[in-house]
Amino acid sequence: MNKEQFITSLAEKGIALTPLQVQQYESYYETLVEWNEKMNLTAITEKEDVYLKHFFDSVTAGFYYDFNRPLKICDVGAGAGFPSIPIKIAFPTIKVTIVDSLNKRINFLQHLADGLKLENVQFIHDRAETFGHLPEHRESYDVVTARAVARMSVLSELCLPLVKKGGVFIAMKGAGGGEELQAGNKAISLLGGQVKESYSFTLPVEESERNIYIIEKVKSTPKKYPRKPGTPNRSPIE
Repeated sequence: MNKEQFITSLAEKGIALTPLQVQQYESYYETLVEWNEKMNLTAITEKEDVYLKHFFDSVTAGFYYDFNRPLKICDVGAGAGFPSIPIKIAFPTIKVTIVDSLNKRINFLQHLADGLKLENVQFIHDRAETFGHLPEHRESYDVVTARAVARMSVLSELCLPLVKKGGVFIAMKGAGGGEELQAGNKAISLLGGQVKESYSFTLPVEESERNIYIIEKVKSTPKKYPRKPGTPNRSPIE
């Protein structure tokens, strides 16, 4: 997907990019490739692949959920900023907090945000398991996002404690998402979530399967969750 196809594809979904936004995506690509030479941010570096598999893929969340308002969003384990930074560029009114366990990635994101002149973004170096217990962040976000970070049962434990009641956790998954969702249903319910909507579609050009699950926070997460760092991965709620 080249830049022009990216712009057109978003416009077809009602997301009209300004020249500034187009330039921000372009600068994002250039910064990503430049920093990727000194640290491992992504295995995908061809321009058309980045536009399709990182930028377009991230913004697909905006096809199914309305980000065009001043929402407070947390992105767990965003790595090089996906999906929240592409979403932030497309929907500038949102406030974004990214939490990531690797300080080098946080440094990259800060440099990126400064270069793109993004406002209302913050980057926090922490494990999601400890971050979820901080009073200023626990159950305080309208939306929590994660893209392919871990299987659904693990992801729910890292993300749902951060979602406020009435807010949503948006999980972005590839092929096999349905099986993951089924296996994660117990965890979702235990942590206070309820699957509100699920969408399945194929990414243009390469036709690979994508799934987006919108999980509403219907009740508070029990205080003991998330468990200690590493525990959700080692022994998921099943």
